[in-house]
Amino acid sequence: MKVILTQDVKGQGKKDQLIEVSDGYARNFLLPRKLAIPADNQSMTELKNKEASRQHKIDTERAAAQEIARKLTAIVVKIKVGSSADGRLYGSVTTKEIAERLEKDFGITVDKRKITLSDPIKAYGSYTLDVRLYTDVAGKINVVVAEQ
Repeated sequence: MKVILTQDVKGQGKKDQLIEVSDGYARNFLLPRKLAIPADNQSMTELKNKEASRQHKIDTERAAAQEIARKLTAIVVKIKVGSSADGRLYGSVTTKEIAERLEKDFGITVDKRKITLSDPIKAYGSYTLDVRLYTDVAGKINVVVAEQ
């Protein structure tokens, strides 16, 4: 009997997966516990629609991430920081400050955790940072740290 799983079932499959099981296993275990539904025409159509909807959402998010990555390459984020007499910065420039400045100046929202910064920026200068916008979409952002 073909059934569509409504939850993950150990040893059988994941949620929304179409599997073939014996009639007794389906009638006596999966169906009464609402772990699966019979794979009739209506449920198969719903499964296909759900998969198409999920794929459309992924495509839309990927396209939005690519658009943001394209915009980021042309942007230079300028951050002004105070320093001591010997030229050392007070504190450091972190991804949180970069994300806030990006939002404030350009209206582009990027999560601070998606900006890759190996060490906090502790000196004046120009930096190029990687930004992971989606699973397979990455961009680069230019950051200039200047005197206040």
